[in-house]
Amino acid sequence: MKRTRPSDIKHVLAERAIRPSRVLGQNFLIDENILHIIMDSAHVDEQDAVLEIGPGLGVLTEHLIADAKRVIAIEKDPRLAAYVRETFGHLPNFELIEDDALKQNLPQLLADEEISHVISNLPYSSGTRILMELIDAAARPLRMVVMLQTDVAERLVAPVGGKDYGILSIHAQRRYDVLIRKTVSPSCFYPPPEVKSAIVECYRRDQPLGGEVDEPHFAALIKWCFSQRRKQIGRILTDAPGAVRSRKQDIVKLLETAALQPDQRPESIDIHHWCALSRAISPKATSSGT
Repeated sequence: MKRTRPSDIKHVLAERAIRPSRVLGQNFLIDENILHIIMDSAHVDEQDAVLEIGPGLGVLTEHLIADAKRVIAIEKDPRLAAYVRETFGHLPNFELIEDDALKQNLPQLLADEEISHVISNLPYSSGTRILMELIDAAARPLRMVVMLQTDVAERLVAPVGGKDYGILSIHAQRRYDVLIRKTVSPSCFYPPPEVKSAIVECYRRDQPLGGEVDEPHFAALIKWCFSQRRKQIGRILTDAPGAVRSRKQDIVKLLETAALQPDQRPESIDIHHWCALSRAISPKATSSGT
């Protein structure tokens, strides 16, 4: 079987009475050039342990198994899981987890299995949540190459001041060098999705941008401020809940410490200044971020 040939894909699906689910984001890659771009970006070798989420019919899985020391795949759909198990289950460097990735403890899996790479055509419906879990994990992968819808990809790489700059941009860029490797037409999939996709390449930074922070406070601060992104930072902090700011703290002094102005809006604040602001506000010593 050629896993990028539409006729072969249709035959396997028909044989198993599988109708691709739009809800589960089951769009199978049928473009050989896109497959090569993903694998070229992955830089997988015989030392690497790879996690693939949503292997589908194994178009990526087949190549990952050939290159990597170990491949762990997570597949939610029991029909596709059965096909993947029958096709690759006999190989010593392959393991299948039949489950919803969102129900897995992904940070623990990354640590336990010493995952170095995540290479995946992520489900559209849950791809953002999955990626955030991977980015924020203590044992985050060295490299991730993932396919996502373009609006998510653009948020990942958005520069400060841009309309797409926000929580996802800050979390991703703080931990990783992130770039869009290629935009992908719906015609590269069967069935074609309703949106365009993009291959996103993430390479882990040696140290997070902006330095170490109290991670729970940093996450709470960013979430609160971007929930009111049209307001000025001075007003946002004045109204902030106790998890973000103590009422005893002086807003003007906090902003001065972080070299910020009260009239700035969240999208105009870069990662270094967000980290400085979090350190100014949080009473805890900064200990995470490696």
